[in-house]
Amino acid sequence: MPNDTCHCILLRKASRKVSSYYDEALAPLGVNIGQFSLLRNINRMAPVSLTDLASRVELDRSTVGRNAKVLERMGLIAIGHGKDQREAMLVVTQTGQATLKQGAPLWDGVQDDIEARLGPDKTRQLQELLAAL
Repeated sequence: MPNDTCHCILLRKASRKVSSYYDEALAPLGVNIGQFSLLRNINRMAPVSLTDLASRVELDRSTVGRNAKVLERMGLIAIGHGKDQREAMLVVTQTGQATLKQGAPLWDGVQDDIEARLGPDKTRQLQELLAAL
């Protein structure tokens, strides 16, 4: 099967390209799309356990834990403990809140650009096709 008909390869190429649009827009804030997305999810769910966050973003708990440590080193989140001292609880710091506030219009701009390139019908089709997977 040639590379141009392999669904996995086509989706991975598209994913890398789209991620690069967001990464470029968010670069002035010092975060990439993965970090910004995780920060947004932590903010929406805070305080949130690593287990619950991993479930929400559909990643391994260990992967989310490593990514959370990076956000903590960047000063964007704080990692504490809940009632169960064994479970890490995540909250967004003031610096993280500022990053979210500054990043929202940058993220929105990429969303708008992609939707403008595709048009409303293809945007809806893309969302439906991806949701079907």
